[in-house]
Amino acid sequence: LDEVLPGRRGLALSAAPLLGPFVAGHVPGALLLAPDEEAGRWVRAAAEAAALDHAVCLKERRGDRDVAVSLHGAPVRGRHVVVLDDVASTGRTLAAAARAAFAAGATGVDVAVTHALFVGDAFAHVGAAGVRRVWSSDCVPHASNALSVVPLLTRALERILG
Repeated sequence: LDEVLPGRRGLALSAAPLLGPFVAGHVPGALLLAPDEEAGRWVRAAAEAAALDHAVCLKERRGDRDVAVSLHGAPVRGRHVVVLDDVASTGRTLAAAARAAFAAGATGVDVAVTHALFVGDAFAHVGAAGVRRVWSSDCVPHASNALSVVPLLTRALERILG
């Protein structure tokens, strides 16, 4: 953004460091699971902020609503898993990750996302995959909103304004 708007200061923000402690408060000892490699960096930041274990899945996208997720050795058996992602749109990736976690022996699966778009039947589709709870930030208004990003925005404004 700084390159596109010379003289302006851009600041990238992530709700991941807020989501990690939130999840740890609701599911102590949870395994945070990134449903794909792209989400790996956010899940790593969330895990570090809450001292939780994390793992990253491999995703194969075959179409807009057709994805396959593999765990490739993630330590899931006997653990409660929280799939964490930045955006939930069709819900197919989250549902595929939840099914893969259950198939690998997870005792339960919840979902935490920053942007809860949940287009069409997406929310129901995630629930049908066995997901117990869905938590999201209030970046996008949704019934799953459980975490405010106001502290994140406040800190950013304080940094920008000095």
